Amino acid sequence: MARIVFMGTPPFAVPILSALDEHYQMVGVVTQPDQQAGRGRPVLASPVKEAALARGLPLFQPTNLRHPEAVARLADWRPDLIVVAAFGQILRTPVLALPPHGCLNVHASLLPRYRGAAPIPAAILAGEPVTGVTIMIMDEGMDSGPILAQAECSITADDTTASLTARLAEIGAHLLIEVLTGWLAGEIQAQPQDPVLATYCRPLQKEDGHLDWSASALSLERQVRAYDPWPGTYTTWRGQGLKVLRARARPEWPAAGEPGQVVELEAGIGVVTGQGVLELVEVQLAGKKALAAALFARGQRDLVGGSLGT
Repeated sequence: MARIVFMGTPPFAVPILSALDEHYQMVGVVTQPDQQAGRGRPVLASPVKEAALARGLPLFQPTNLRHPEAVARLADWRPDLIVVAAFGQILRTPVLALPPHGCLNVHASLLPRYRGAAPIPAAILAGEPVTGVTIMIMDEGMDSGPILAQAECSITADDTTASLTARLAEIGAHLLIEVLTGWLAGEIQAQPQDPVLATYCRPLQKEDGHLDWSASALSLERQVRAYDPWPGTYTTWRGQGLKVLRARARPEWPAAGEPGQVVELEAGIGVVTGQGVLELVEVQLAGKKALAAALFARGQRDLVGGSLGT
């Protein structure tokens, strides 16, 4: 049976690791070093580390796979194949050349669209109706290697990055297991990507969550959904941070006022935007618990008629 090394870090990678462990000989798992969650908070293990430890799998957490010592550690496992899913480090030639059956990547988009580190938020932000998972052979480029298989997944009107990630992870796990038998037997012919069709998405930053009320209600709603769970979306009210946890676009709502002004709706509150109104569904003031926006408004004098983000 093929000896497989798995590389991954976030929740997306866990179902893929689990599926591999149920069907193949896992000789090692590589994940990112433990990270401090925030100021004063404890250091946390990655979801993949927790899953690997629970399954009793050998674990390696290199700070950089470019170091010769890290490559030697991987070589000691004698992998026939390396499978990567949202690992978080770029693999270079010394690693890519180790396994005789190459390195396969489970990427959460329909390549060549949305190459890069954040394909799921990017698809939601763009208003795509469909995304999917691609199994590809890794090369030195950014998600540019030839494709072995793809599977589509619809994006619903209520999908967040969290909900879509969970579905895509399961799809990716099933697709990978379907592909591996043929790939390891030399029965699958990889298809090159068309670079002309390639699009790219960059890693997310905390600042991406800031809500600019001059944008359209539809784009702001997509931003709220795309940045759940991270980095989240936020504005300010009376100088305090206000997280917008859930929202709904009302693009045709005929509200008068400047962008950022809070208005009363038939069953709640909304914010005037550059085009339409963004209905606030759930919010959280800094240091407080999350509340339904209508309930929050009842406890905030002068919120209706006031302005957010000033």
